[in-house]
Amino acid sequence: MSAHEAGLSRFASVMAHFDLGPWAEARGRLAATLADEFGARLIGVAAEQPLAPVYAEGLPNVAEEVTEEERHRTSRDLAAAKRAFEAVAGSRNDVEWRAAFAHPERFLIEQARAADIIVVGRGATYDERDPNLGVSPGTIAMECGRPILIVPPEKDHMTAHKVVVAWKDTREARRAVHDALPILTRANEVHVMTVSKALRDESAEDVCAWLTRHGVACRPSIRAGDIQSIADELLDLTGDLGADLIVSGAYGHSRMREWLLGGATRDLLETSNACLLMSH
Repeated sequence: MSAHEAGLSRFASVMAHFDLGPWAEARGRLAATLADEFGARLIGVAAEQPLAPVYAEGLPNVAEEVTEEERHRTSRDLAAAKRAFEAVAGSRNDVEWRAAFAHPERFLIEQARAADIIVVGRGATYDERDPNLGVSPGTIAMECGRPILIVPPEKDHMTAHKVVVAWKDTREARRAVHDALPILTRANEVHVMTVSKALRDESAEDVCAWLTRHGVACRPSIRAGDIQSIADELLDLTGDLGADLIVSGAYGHSRMREWLLGGATRDLLETSNACLLMSH
């Protein structure tokens, strides 16, 4: 195996987002296990933007005191997030913590330059979320330039022995399959699911052939006929197989269009109880 091929089949650094939500440590444990499997560096990230003071006329010192208290509050939040990271990191040596007074999404997107994959929590409309340190997985997927692993609430492990690939012949899907290769090469069974008007799909067969050449145990899974919801088909197949990971391109249409009119990315982010590996 060449050095290039070896690089395709592993992650050297795994970045995990931490906040003060109830599932941050569980998500961190999943990220730490993933880092262990690849012998990768584990990087924890958190950020919070202190609230700007409201200046009251004639009360110059009040604004200054409020600002200082706000910085102390933000510091306490970041310290709590760091403690969650340290609880997950344990005695591991190859770990790093990064935190800042900054907008949490902008900071995580900037720090993504140091990682091969970013682990974030699911942000469905009914999920409990941290309003101060939390991030939107859709925004991170669109802008970070790295694959992201989206973890549902309560989940603290992912075997990825069986994986479903959501295939459509688009740039985003090609990127996602390529980015997921380190995980796919370790899977026991990978199903490339696509929707087609016929019983065969040449693009899905090409992807399976490409994956097979990389040592992936892979087969196409064609859904023909009148399909009402691609996300539902994916989740049904995932459940039937007992898979715990779906690989998918993110936002093949514009993100605004997906949230207004519907789309597979939006539906998966809202309903999937399996982990999602997404790339844009």
